[in-house]
Amino acid sequence: MLQSKHSEAFLAVAETGSFEQAAIRLNITASAVTLRVQTLEKQLGQVLIIRERPCKVTQAGQDVLLFLQHHRLMEQNLIQSLQGQSAQSQFFKLNIASNADSLTTWLLPLFQQTLIKEKIVIDFKIDDQTQTHHLLEAGLVNACISTEAQAMKGCEAIHLGKMNYQMVATPSFVQKYLDQGLHREVLRHTPAVIFNDKDHVHGEVLQQLFGLMPNSYPCHFIPSTNSFVDAILLDLGYGMVPEMQIQKELSTGQLVEILPKARTDLHLYWHHWKQQSKQLDQLTSTLISHTQAILI
Repeated sequence: MLQSKHSEAFLAVAETGSFEQAAIRLNITASAVTLRVQTLEKQLGQVLIIRERPCKVTQAGQDVLLFLQHHRLMEQNLIQSLQGQSAQSQFFKLNIASNADSLTTWLLPLFQQTLIKEKIVIDFKIDDQTQTHHLLEAGLVNACISTEAQAMKGCEAIHLGKMNYQMVATPSFVQKYLDQGLHREVLRHTPAVIFNDKDHVHGEVLQQLFGLMPNSYPCHFIPSTNSFVDAILLDLGYGMVPEMQIQKELSTGQLVEILPKARTDLHLYWHHWKQQSKQLDQLTSTLISHTQAILI
């Protein structure tokens, strides 16, 4: 059985990247941290930390880290569920993973009244919609919005609806780069705007419709939903954008859809642990009640 002081020492080193910072977090000496980690490694028969600057976690250490982080979150959930909130605050804290597009467009307005009424504060973890469920699996969040339809063991997955993405650009950009039409050879020399290297929506469309592989065309990576659209409006490139984010720009003609057959629907699912707090139950009910009118 893992002893708490040994586990806490390993967790502190893994999360801070050094024995010295771990010592500060735990209010003990660095040598004491070292001894506790060594004891845990001896007990498990595995090297857990590579002593570098910063320290790195081995593969065995990664398994232990995920277990301890999950255990810590479950313990916090249990205490909050029994007490209603922490002793230091009137507010109940939840950790939720979401894709940036959902957070920017519809998620916060939908949550607003429930967060205020139930005195909930949220620590949002942002990742691509194809990756957020890994944060739930690792025990780093209480719930997530994901494109993964299959629920993990011990979890539930609820279909929320779909977000429609369109390939758009400004009229001036179309005139400059696409006046001869939109085809494979033109796209090889036309700059695109992509959110980040985890965003595969744009790349999958170009690969499916034109056989273009990633890195075979120029692109900007702009990992900010607002700046992403701004970049397209500034004629820096064309991109795949949620329709609900650019309705005004489409209606005024600032942006135009350049390839209707590139339209892509991303189906979104709400994943959460089956055993959850009353506050997370409230957020789940809010999602189920209202997303059908938003995510068509």
